Amino acid sequence: MDIKKDVQQQFGKSADSYVSSAIHKDGNDLQKLLEMAMTTGEEELLDVATGGGHTANAFASGVKKVTAVDLTPEMLAAAQKYIIGNGHQNVEFIIGDAEVLPFSEGVFDIVTCRIAPHHFPNVNKFVDEVHRVLKPSGQFLLDDNVVPEEEDYDLFYNTIEKWRDYSHFRAWKKSEWLRMLEISGFEIFEWHRFEKTFHYEPWCNRMNLPEDEKDKLTQFILSASPKVKEKFKIIIKDNQIISFVGEAVILRAIKW
Repeated sequence: MDIKKDVQQQFGKSADSYVSSAIHKDGNDLQKLLEMAMTTGEEELLDVATGGGHTANAFASGVKKVTAVDLTPEMLAAAQKYIIGNGHQNVEFIIGDAEVLPFSEGVFDIVTCRIAPHHFPNVNKFVDEVHRVLKPSGQFLLDDNVVPEEEDYDLFYNTIEKWRDYSHFRAWKKSEWLRMLEISGFEIFEWHRFEKTFHYEPWCNRMNLPEDEKDKLTQFILSASPKVKEKFKIIIKDNQIISFVGEAVILRAIKW
């Protein structure tokens, strides 16, 4: 089974939990994306890998039209129910692959993608596709989990994410994102780093992780080095993991 089939399977069975997930629905990062976007109300916006539809929903009232794309039909249906339920009539829903976007060149003023690229097996193709479908001087608003530059931290975070969710491909380093974007023809105008607290039980349960695998993952985290535990601010009580802290970046890049 390839990674895209994994994504469809995982998110197909988890669609409703993603719509209601607090970290996706209510994150401060979503408000920051809205603040960073330069909008007049006349923009055509594409939300790639829309997931639960939270980003498309947030932008719908401030632009002319939103096109929400997702690889997983069940997720797209859940997003449509959520967004239409909020009264938005200017959102179109299309099944599509982030790495092969089903649109012509230069048709969107803004492209957004939030908490999704770590699932893409060829993120460079995704970045090139975003560049292709944007109009000249169009905006790309990216929001995703990243890993620290140090290899031990990179390995730990990507290991536990892949363990918990087999559709996870890779969270990239900040330096890797900056390089990919600039090589693809973007200028980065603004970016912010922020921390994300992951509450362990909901984090595991959102992906329906079997109990035996959760127990193995718990033991792996408990056996991590003191340095790793300190870096990720892992809180442990009575040999149970309560939470840990990861990081993410939000950035605004312009196509040139």
